[in-house]
Parts: sequence; C-alpha cells; structure tokens
Amino acid sequence: MRKLLIILASVGTTLFLLLALFIATFSIRNTQPEDCTVVDTEIINVIEGSTYDIVFKSPYQDSFYINRGLEQGLNLDSLRSKVLNKTVTLHLAKLPLGTSHHISQLAVGEEVLFTEFD
Repeated sequence: MRKLLIILASVGTTLFLLLALFIATFSIRNTQPEDCTVVDTEIINVIEGSTYDIVFKSPYQDSFYINRGLEQGLNLDSLRSKVLNKTVTLHLAKLPLGTSHHISQLAVGEEVLFTEFD
C-alpha cells in the first residue's frame, strides 16, 4: 500500500510540473513587434467575450481577441465605429506551436487603436 502511495505521489508531482511548464511556455507576456505575426483582415463584428475580452470576427470564420480589453478601458461602441467593415492590421502573438489569436496591436491605417508594445 505504501509503495502505491509513493508511486501515485510521484506521478502526481510529475504531472503538476509538466502542466506548470506547459503554462509557462505558452503564456503570452511582454510581446514585442518582432514576436508577432502581422495579419490584415476585415472585421465584420465586435463583441464582448469571456473575462472582459473584446472579440473581433472576420468574414473568414476567424476570431481574434484583446485580452481583458474592457478592463483596459476600451469601449465596444467606439471600436465598432472605427473597425466594422474595414481592413485592420493585427499583430498576433507567436507561440512555439504557431500564431495565437491574441491581439498585441490593432491598427486601422496609420491609427493605432490598441497596443501592448512598450
């Protein structure tokens, strides 16, 4: 019985460490322009997502989001008036296994509407 508890504790600890490593590897922190993929897309809808996110929908079934955008003082109506049915430039954070849908910078033409860059 004691041997089984030791094995279960070892497996549990290993799984916890792997989960922590996974989260640390795939979290998005301090993104800079060189850490992003730049995408130009049309925006057809802007909605509130979960946890105060702002979600932008493209006509190609893609969704992009500003993490906790509403908590950062962004306004849905204002954003809608500036981006709906327009082509925007998005800087999307790169991850080790591809590009995320996390918006690090949003611009319409030369006007930057949101940025996380320093």
